Amino acid sequence: MCTAATYESKAFYFGRNLDLEYSYEESVTVTPRNYPFVFRLAAPMPSHYAMIGMSFVQDGYPLYYEATNEKGLSMAGLHFVGNAVYRKEPQEGRDNIAPFEFIPWILGRCDCLDDVRTLLGRIALVDVPFRAELPNSQLHWMIANREGCIVVESMADGLHVYDNPVGILTNNPPFPFQLQNLSNYMALSTQPPVNHFCPKLALEPYSRGMGALGLPGDCSSASRFVRAAFTRLNSLSGASELEDVSQFFHILGSVAMPRGCVDMGEGKFESTIYTCCCNADTGVYYYTTYQNGGLTAVDLHKEDLAGSVPRSYPMVQEAQVRFQN
Repeated sequence: MCTAATYESKAFYFGRNLDLEYSYEESVTVTPRNYPFVFRLAAPMPSHYAMIGMSFVQDGYPLYYEATNEKGLSMAGLHFVGNAVYRKEPQEGRDNIAPFEFIPWILGRCDCLDDVRTLLGRIALVDVPFRAELPNSQLHWMIANREGCIVVESMADGLHVYDNPVGILTNNPPFPFQLQNLSNYMALSTQPPVNHFCPKLALEPYSRGMGALGLPGDCSSASRFVRAAFTRLNSLSGASELEDVSQFFHILGSVAMPRGCVDMGEGKFESTIYTCCCNADTGVYYYTTYQNGGLTAVDLHKEDLAGSVPRSYPMVQEAQVRFQN
């Protein structure tokens, strides 16, 4: 289970929680413009926009979980188990793309959502794995920049593209349900509640924050969608970059997964492996890990973007403690 979010203040931010019961050797990876992306069923892409994000690098190929390109367009894949359906065979007259290629296919070519929609209009996601022992994950995707945000879901009845006015994505059920479900919580407020129960009773709030009574607190994807949406849409940050970044991490912190709360069986528990926040305007990618709550950052534009070899930075996993004397 995962949560992705956007946030706009003085800059545009995009990021996610990766919630799993296991971890690969993820690393922050910068792919420069001249790394040749070779696709299984489509023509290769020898040059493209540079991008930065978290990936699992296999055989020199960055398998991105999420990324932001140098034009400020961002994209993340999240689990969509039981609903995601990919085509079994290539489709004639379509751009046939494997799901593991989807993020570089979009971010390598597009600098705006109009370009994204054009590509989506002719794409077919085909179930071709990276390797036999690395089958495709069942995913849906959120794509966003300053212009807006969309969700892409490949299901049994075809490819669906939805406008996302909330700027949040979790997992199941499909996105239309998640939006409609917000109607169940439209009475929630950041303001103190008003007594509508019975005017004859002198009912008064006895605590701060009671306007949001009923905001779900469990770990399910539907509940995390509501909680993250409420937090994001009511968030206020300060005047600096670090205050914006801090606010973004607080938004995703509201739906972070403490180890032990979701039992996956066989001694495995889901937890938030990492949380990331990319300033899409500057290309600075910030992250924290489960053990290390301190910010670590990689700057896209400090790399050789005209190069041809991806550069990866292993995550700083151990806690960084600053002692005061």
